[in-house]
Amino acid sequence: MTRLTALSALGPRLLKRAFDLCVASAALLLLSPLLLAVAVAVRLDSPGPVFYRQERVGRGGRVFRIHKFRTMAHAPPGSGLPLTVGDDARITRVGRFLRHSKWDELAQLIDVWRGVMSIVGPRPEVPRYVAHYPEALRAKVLSVKPGITDDCSLDFRDESDWLARSADPERTYIDEILPIKLALQARYVDHAGLLTDLRIVGRTAAILLGRIIGRRAAPPPLDTRPPPAHPTAADDLERPR
Repeated sequence: MTRLTALSALGPRLLKRAFDLCVASAALLLLSPLLLAVAVAVRLDSPGPVFYRQERVGRGGRVFRIHKFRTMAHAPPGSGLPLTVGDDARITRVGRFLRHSKWDELAQLIDVWRGVMSIVGPRPEVPRYVAHYPEALRAKVLSVKPGITDDCSLDFRDESDWLARSADPERTYIDEILPIKLALQARYVDHAGLLTDLRIVGRTAAILLGRIIGRRAAPPPLDTRPPPAHPTAADDLERPR
């Protein structure tokens, strides 16, 4: 009976991995001219590497280094906060377009192909902010592979604009935004499946197309955002030591 239970649990995971490999492989192949053009543009626009590599926390709490096309002036690792606020002066000319179009995230197809990320899943967070996850939500959110996209990342796609209106962006992120993110990510884990992933991929494509052709809604005030789906998320959030 234990073996049957293990096999039944393995099935959805294998299906998701097959989906990830198929989508990532096809995207890397079809988008290779675009990815090459982005890499050349990043390299010519400012000194520094093509990719920005940053430590993120993946499934089971394992730390990995994510791939992104570099959108900021090159700086030593660990310099500055891991938050981008509003019209950050460090953002390059090419980086500004990449951030708006979200093409900087396309480099994470490499991470999906490597098996440390999925196409759809909770966005991976830096260790600095994972330390503030409540224990119960931490276990749930980190029970699946992180993804390139999910409902949470789509809802907070203009997060830096919201943070720009805060006197203390990091405090606003930890106290107000992070609890909502965790609740949405936990909801994804509860409803994870191929149909959910296909819905999110479709929603992502529609939003990206809208951004590229210039439709962009103004971000609402922080206090008008919906309450967390998990009612105890804000209460359980640890405070920085």
